Amino acid sequence: MYDGGKIIAGLVIFLGVVTFPFWYTQANEEAIEKPQLLLPADETECVEPTAYMRASHMQMLNEWRDFVVREGQATYLSSTGKMYEMSLTRTCMKCHTSRQEFCNKCHAYSGVSTPYCWDCHVEPKESA
Repeated sequence: MYDGGKIIAGLVIFLGVVTFPFWYTQANEEAIEKPQLLLPADETECVEPTAYMRASHMQMLNEWRDFVVREGQATYLSSTGKMYEMSLTRTCMKCHTSRQEFCNKCHAYSGVSTPYCWDCHVEPKESA
């Protein structure tokens, strides 16, 4: 009446299937290499702290776009009190000079779609 062996085997299979994503990721974590981003040599800080920029740069760029295009406001006051021009090409690309080496590498590593900034903006020519 009681099939203890089948129940235990079923539980082991169930736990293996349910926990597969966790141990598979743990086992392959070493194989995923973080991108080596090309950072500016002469600048020490971005318009906002690195953690904020990693998490919220697209929201910031969208806000900058709206301020510049819809309200004609082109100056950004950072959290450190420094003023910046709200411009992708004249502010961001001044330090992050290579779309391929900065934007695309990080987006590929993160598994998010490539940035659509370049649908409207002209990509600056990279020096060889």
